[in-house]
Amino acid sequence: MKKRTVTHEVVRPPGKPERAVLVGHVTRDGADLPRSLEELRRLADTAGARVLGELVQRRGAITPAHFIGKGKLTELKELTGELNADLAIFNDDLSPPQVRNLEKALDVKVVDRSELILDIFARRARTRESRLQVELAQLQYTLPRLTGMWTHLERQTGGIGVRGPGETQLEVDRRRVRERIAKLREDLKGVERERETQRRRRRGTFRAALVGYTNAGKSTLFNALTRSRVFVEGRLFATLDSTTRQMVSPTRTTALLTDTVGFIRKLPHHLVASFHSTLVEATEADLLLHVVDAADPDFRRQMIAVEGVLEEILEEPRPTVLVFNKTDAVADPAMVEALRVEFPGCFTVSARTGEGLPALREAVWAQASARLEAPTV
Repeated sequence: MKKRTVTHEVVRPPGKPERAVLVGHVTRDGADLPRSLEELRRLADTAGARVLGELVQRRGAITPAHFIGKGKLTELKELTGELNADLAIFNDDLSPPQVRNLEKALDVKVVDRSELILDIFARRARTRESRLQVELAQLQYTLPRLTGMWTHLERQTGGIGVRGPGETQLEVDRRRVRERIAKLREDLKGVERERETQRRRRRGTFRAALVGYTNAGKSTLFNALTRSRVFVEGRLFATLDSTTRQMVSPTRTTALLTDTVGFIRKLPHHLVASFHSTLVEATEADLLLHVVDAADPDFRRQMIAVEGVLEEILEEPRPTVLVFNKTDAVADPAMVEALRVEFPGCFTVSARTGEGLPALREAVWAQASARLEAPTV
């Protein structure tokens, strides 16, 4: 029997994108679903899939067996057949039995939102640290889902002989995954010790960190403020690794600015835990610059998502400044002025055109000067 490889990165022929159908379920009033599905569409595009259609269940409770009801399941099977799709992407997390039941009923691969995000992170990881973090998150996601991967070896009858190789192989796989998780955690501890050594050297310098929703323009803003050339792409999760550069004022006041990984709604918990050593850059910053895409109509919900992750990783609140980016893409200039009124003390900037950046730089340097002049306790 061929062993099934434990991996969650989507496998596709080179140059041929997978053909996908999106599946959403309305919760509460359903007002957020169109934007959530649009975000799922962008995630699928980032992962390399071609979205052909979508299906929404607007009524009925989530079913334990298939997540969606029988009628919608039939409709989804017909839709995937008509579109010749080979992938169904669900906007919610699915249980392992639901994935197995759906794949059996639909005869296509089924991926939930967390698995899709994990796939994107696996594709985007470049440094040793981010690769370790992503693999750890993937294995933590995989471990409870190993049951059923060896159903082709199960015995179908009861009585003597039911304890066959399927059960044995499952336990072997679980042990290997646990051992690998332990090894990855140990390796990440080593990386974190190296980061701690670097942070210790910086503790005499004022540190600011850019945080925000994915694709809010943090990396473009980082490049503009520090005159760097870190990788920038107009897709979700272009940046996974934190990068730190120096800002120097005309009066020689210095500050360190760090670009961090972007956040997203329904961010898998395993990713938050695995990326702790990267996110700790934000937890130890003297100032957080919360970057918001001013041109996104859904920016308020994105702000809430970011604040939720920050509450999870921060032991205590940090001084935070709101920075509304991409003002050049806002159709009505009056909307930019309205942001200044609604959020007093915020900065409205365009990292692309440079508008508003001098004032933001001055604010960072002013905070740095104030910290240096403050008496030590």
